[in-house]
Amino acid sequence: MSTLLTWQMPVNAAAKNTVGITKGNTPWSADSTKALPQLLADKLELGKKLEAAKKISDARLREELRMEALEFPAEELYGEHSWSDYVNPFTGGREVEIPASYEIDCNNFVMPVPANKTQVTSRYGYRARFRSMHYGVDLKLQTGDTVYAAFDGKVRIRNYERGYGYYLIIRHPNGLETVYGHLSRQLVKENQIVLAGQPIGLGGNTGYSFGSHLHFETRFMGIAINPEFLFDFKEGAPLNDVFVFNRNKYSRNAYARALPGDGRKNKYERRAATANSSPRVHRVKKGDTLSSLAKRYGTTVTKLCHANGISAKTTLVAGRTALRIP
Repeated sequence: MSTLLTWQMPVNAAAKNTVGITKGNTPWSADSTKALPQLLADKLELGKKLEAAKKISDARLREELRMEALEFPAEELYGEHSWSDYVNPFTGGREVEIPASYEIDCNNFVMPVPANKTQVTSRYGYRARFRSMHYGVDLKLQTGDTVYAAFDGKVRIRNYERGYGYYLIIRHPNGLETVYGHLSRQLVKENQIVLAGQPIGLGGNTGYSFGSHLHFETRFMGIAINPEFLFDFKEGAPLNDVFVFNRNKYSRNAYARALPGDGRKNKYERRAATANSSPRVHRVKKGDTLSSLAKRYGTTVTKLCHANGISAKTTLVAGRTALRIP
């Protein structure tokens, strides 16, 4: 009688601890199962940190873009060479195409005079008794009352002129320029960045004025717009979130330029200045080099360096470096 021999596979001790949980062909140990909630929690926490970091990064980017817009307000509209000493920045031969239509964001408007001094004492339009055009509105205030910036922006002109008296002009990223006339004191300097609601001057009666008030103008690419088309001065708020500028309503020309009788002249406009005699300034853009700029403006790298006090090895930073063009 033959004996039946049998063989049994030995059981590995580690295999005894294996539980019946599998993912595909990979077994999960009991220790791995216990660690799973922690792994998921860590992944969730990492996701939150990454999201927070992205929000911070986005916020910084927005702030950088906002500051760049304030440093070079509405440059895409006015051009690089419109930062002039004239009330109308295109006086002297500068011409820039006016868009057929443009949306002006009025959301962040702040009343330029104290809230209890919102009376309009003289409106925009032709004044027969003076035989002249009144390019703004007069707002009631007393000498010494604080005058505020209507929007975020950058001070383009701080000057005195016999018509405006002591006055300021601020250019804003939304495309507008605002004029503040007859001040008794100017509290800001040219090229200073200001925020909406920031004190910029004190009300007065300087220049061609017959009583304390603020002469307030709103201009778009040198073209005067009736401020009461944009703002409700009684309520101290914009009439709409967006004001749509239509070129056909305000100008017969497709290009912005100073026209005879278009606004009062400051003392700088009595100079025989022209666009060709004015210094040119180029704000560096991505990809610009000294060689490419020299070629573009018909000059040399040596002359560019000499005019700006730099060397040929100087690093040009896009959006932050401005070069004088000889």
